Amino acid sequence: MNTSASSVGSSSPFDFFSFDFTTPQPRQDADLLQQLSFVPGLKEILMLRQVHALEHATVWVLSEVKNTHSPTGRPSKIQIDDELLGGLSTDQGFYLYGEVNISDLRRAVTLALHRLTHGEWDLAVHPRCGTNLSVAMLLTASLAVGVNLMLPFRPIEQLIGLGLAATTASELAPDLGAIAQKYLTTAIPFNLAVENITISRDMWGRQGHFVKVNWRE
Repeated sequence: MNTSASSVGSSSPFDFFSFDFTTPQPRQDADLLQQLSFVPGLKEILMLRQVHALEHATVWVLSEVKNTHSPTGRPSKIQIDDELLGGLSTDQGFYLYGEVNISDLRRAVTLALHRLTHGEWDLAVHPRCGTNLSVAMLLTASLAVGVNLMLPFRPIEQLIGLGLAATTASELAPDLGAIAQKYLTTAIPFNLAVENITISRDMWGRQGHFVKVNWRE
C-alpha cells in the first residue's frame, strides 16, 4: 500500500520527508514532483532516472532474447549481458546502440517496462553502467588521497599505498556502483509511457535507435 500518496491535497510541502525511498512505489516520483513543483529541473531529473532504468532493463531483455535464440542457448535465471549493446539516457528517452531489429526493440522495451513495474527491480541495475565507472574513479581518488596523507612521504611507501588504494577501489566499486544506481541514478519507470522508436543519431553523430518516452501521472 502506498502510504506516501495519502492526503496529498492537504499535506505540507515538506511531507516528502516521510516518503519511503528504499522501496519503489508507483506514485513516489509523481507525488514528489507535486510537492516540490517549484524546484527547477526536478521533472527532468526524475524522468532521467526512470529512463535510465528502462534503458538498462531493455538491454537485459534483448540480451536474454539473443541468448535464448543462440544455438547453445538454454533458459536460465542468470542474467546474460550482450556486451555489443549499449545505451545513452536523456530526459526525453534513450539511445540504443548495437545491431538490433526495430521490431525486436519495440517488444523488448514494452516487456522491460512491464517487468520493471511489476516487481523485477533488479533489471534497473547494469554492471556496464557509467555510474560504476564514476564510483570507481571517485573511490580510487579518495583512497589515494587518504593514503597519501597517512603514509610517510617516501616513494616506496607511497607506491605501495597507491597500489593498495587501487586494488581496494576495484574490489568495492562494483557493489558500491550497484547501490548508487539503485538509489541515485535510476528509478522504476512507473511514470513513463513509450511514445515511439526511431532510427536517429545522438549529439556525437553516432547512429542508433531512439526510444522516445513521455511522462504520465
